Parts: sequence; structure tokens; C-alpha cells
Amino acid sequence: MDKTFNIVSNLKSPRIMVIGDLMLDKYVWGEVRRISQEAPIPIINVSSEDMRPGGAGSVINNLQTLGANVFACGVMGDDVHGHTLLNIFKGMKVDTTGIFIDKSRPTILKMRLMGHLQTAGKGVQQLLRVDYEKTHAISADLESQLSSYLNKTVPLCDIVLVSDMNKGLLSASFLKTIVTFCKKYNKIAIVDPKLSVDYSSYHGFTAMTPNRNEAELATGIKITDNDSLNRAGNKLTSSLSLEYCVITIDKDGMFLYHKSGQGRIIPTTPRTVFDVTGAGDMVLSIFGMVVGSGYSLEDAAPIANIAAGIEVGKIGATPVSKGEILDELMSGKGQASGKIKDIEVLIGILNEHRKKNDKIVFTNGCFDILHVGHIEYLKFARKQGDLLVVGLNSDHSVKSLKGPSRPFVSEAERAKMLAALEDVTYVTIFDDLTPEDLIKAVRPDILVKGEDWKDAGVVGREFVESYGGKVVLAPLVEGASTTNIVSRIIDRHNQIKHVKETVSQAG
Repeated sequence: MDKTFNIVSNLKSPRIMVIGDLMLDKYVWGEVRRISQEAPIPIINVSSEDMRPGGAGSVINNLQTLGANVFACGVMGDDVHGHTLLNIFKGMKVDTTGIFIDKSRPTILKMRLMGHLQTAGKGVQQLLRVDYEKTHAISADLESQLSSYLNKTVPLCDIVLVSDMNKGLLSASFLKTIVTFCKKYNKIAIVDPKLSVDYSSYHGFTAMTPNRNEAELATGIKITDNDSLNRAGNKLTSSLSLEYCVITIDKDGMFLYHKSGQGRIIPTTPRTVFDVTGAGDMVLSIFGMVVGSGYSLEDAAPIANIAAGIEVGKIGATPVSKGEILDELMSGKGQASGKIKDIEVLIGILNEHRKKNDKIVFTNGCFDILHVGHIEYLKFARKQGDLLVVGLNSDHSVKSLKGPSRPFVSEAERAKMLAALEDVTYVTIFDDLTPEDLIKAVRPDILVKGEDWKDAGVVGREFVESYGGKVVLAPLVEGASTTNIVSRIIDRHNQIKHVKETVSQAG
């Protein structure tokens, strides 16, 4: 685990070419409260829409988030969706020289209708997908232009990734051209294949990453156990001259097979699956990022497994950051440490909770010498919503607020103790004297403070109430405070000291 953690921590900014079917994903978000009278279908009350790169664009988005320098290669239509996708890529600083216009086809658009099932008390569900596409093969002239681009650009890259979704770009001849240039310039080439009975066009790639269904269809082997995985891996590597085959096996993790005959299952951590969209893209992205940074496919496999696990916990094809992967690795060393988040990582996590309509509760404090009053306070706060974020004053902040003798317990120790509590979902440390900026970053649905703040005024109240959030005052446990505990300790110490002095004088 330490090796894997170090690899993720030291990932470089490799130059990665992504060749594949470029798409634009449109997400339409809303609530479902009733069924149509016209037909037995749900009615979505639309609240928002957003556009994201899809298909091979999802791989590009993942890699850019992880810090890679990406060269995009593919085709799109001369239309508004194509221009939208191109502008997204340019905003991401992606090299788009290898994207060519094909006037014979529209830019592929996949529109997903995402509804929150209000009456069923469930989270966001994908209710319908609408595809706009033409999937005929690209022309010989366009393939020639793409080939010329590859010949000039492959030498500049550290690794080449191919995302084949069977949309007309990756003909057998073009795939052969890709392999030829990768071998010519000694570049690793990894392909995420399409669903097909015939994989002969992938001959010569370094590795491929089919899922269970794809591997079963291509090999004719029903995958049910370790033996069938080995037989499928052997058939793919031997028939296609691959060095590696990585078969993703959903809840069971992934299977890494080397042409030498060595195969192993890399298990995944059990988790709630919200949406499998983008999981395969994430696996390909991580292999590209890790191998492109100079590590082996063996090194990349467990990291890809972790990232795919995080991905299925998100709604839609959404990038996974390096920080999220490191947090997952840390949480494997202990649940408590995995709750402690930097604010940048926390914001991304909370955005995912919002998509599930989770109610976010926030409170803050010094929590110096944890006591029963704190425990009851945090229990109360947690009951106000679905998850509790605790903002913890840093050592510097506590010292400024409480005086030079405080805190008694360091911020690292205080954070670990809070994270060990069942009612606390996340802990984030802040350095300011007030939590105002942190509250603006978290944007909680419910802000909780002790009722002793009633007259003093709750910091962040106006902001939270400005977007419909609410402030709740928690009851206090009488006599439970850090100050009282310290006073009792000092009194007890003085009593013991007095007894010792009395005994000493009597002797």
C-alpha cells in the first residue's frame, strides 16, 4: 500500500495521446414528482443542465484532471455541439490539433435525463438516454489526414491510449496504422475495445482493457471463476500478441493477465454503486497516467481499480482527482484517517453528495480536550441531516482565539479523535479566526452552533439563509466545557500538591 501511495503521490505530467470516438455528454437534471397523464412515463421538472466531454473525451477529461498533457485525436461534426466540445477541450489546455472535422456526420451527443425520485425518497436516477449520432466509417481521405498527424505526433508522446466505442473512427486499417506507428516509435499502446466477437483488429497492441461481457463475447468463454479468467486472458494475449490483458470484473475488481501465463485478481473494496457510467474510461485513464509516468502496468492495476471504485460512486462520467485516490488509500489504513479532508478535496466530495440530494450539516469548533458536551453536540448536529462536516480550528487559530497556552491537544490529534466518532462524516482544518470563508466553501444546508451563540450572532447565518439553508442551535450539556475540565485538573493538582507539602512538613 505504501508503494501504491508513493506512486500516486509522484505521478508526473506525461504527454498522452488519446485516440477515439469523441462525444459530448449532456446531463439534464431535475425532480420527478408525478407520472404523466398522457402516458405511463415520469415527468421531470428540470432544474439544470450541464455539458461534459464523453466517449474518448471522458478519458481526456480524466487525464487532464490528473495533470497529464493530452493530445486529442478524433473527428467531430461541423456543428454547435462540436464547437462546444472543442471549446471545452481548449479551456482544459488540451492539444486539439489532431481533431478533424467530418462534415458527413454530426458530433455525437448523448443526452441523459437525470431525475431525483422525490416521492420514492430515492437519489438521482438515470431515467432516459437520447443519442444523436451517425456511425458510418470515416472516409479514406480523412483517415489519411489522421495517419499523417499520428506520424508527426506519436514520437512526442509518452504513451498512446485508444478508446473504441464503435462509432466509425477506428476501422481495422486505422487501428493497424496506430499499432504500426507505436511500434515504429517504441510507444506503449493500450486499447479499451468495443463489444464485438472479432478482436483481430486489435492485434499488436501492448494491452487491452475489456470488461467481463466484452471478454466473454470476444473469447466465447463464460467467465465465472479464476480458471475461466486465465483461459480468457490466455486466449486474448496469445491470439492478439498482447503483453497484457486487463479484464474488469465489476464487483470482483479486475483480472491482470501477462502473456507469460501469470494472472491475478485484484479485488475491489465493496461500496455503493450509484452509476457505472465512465468506469471503463477511468481504468484506461489511470493505466495511461501511471504507465506514462514511467511505472509498469503491474503498478497501475491496483490504482486503476481504486479509481474505478471511486468513479462508480459518482453520478455520470466525472473525473477522479489524485487527492481522492490518495484519500482512498489513506482510508484503507483506518476509517478515521480517511474522514480528514483538505478543503479542495472536500468540495468535490460534497458536490457528489448534493447530486444525491444529501442534506449537508456543518459545524465548527476548537474541540480542545474532547468531552461529553462535544459528543452530545455532534450527535445533535448529525441528526439534522444526512452527513456532518466539522470545521476544526487549526493550532494557530486556537492560539489566536484562546491564548498562547492553547491548544492543549494538537490539530492532528484533535482531527483524528473527531474522525473516530461515528456521527462525524468529514473533518477539515481551517486557519482563520472565524469559519466564514469555510462556510462559503462548504455551502451547508444546515449550520449548527451551540445555543450559547444565540445572543452573540452565528457567523455565516446570513450566507446560509441567503440560499434557503437554515441555522439550528444545539442544546448544551450543563457544566461540560474544556475550561471547566482544565479548572478541575488544576484544582486537583493543587490539592495533591498541598497534601504532599503538608505531609512533607509534618515529617
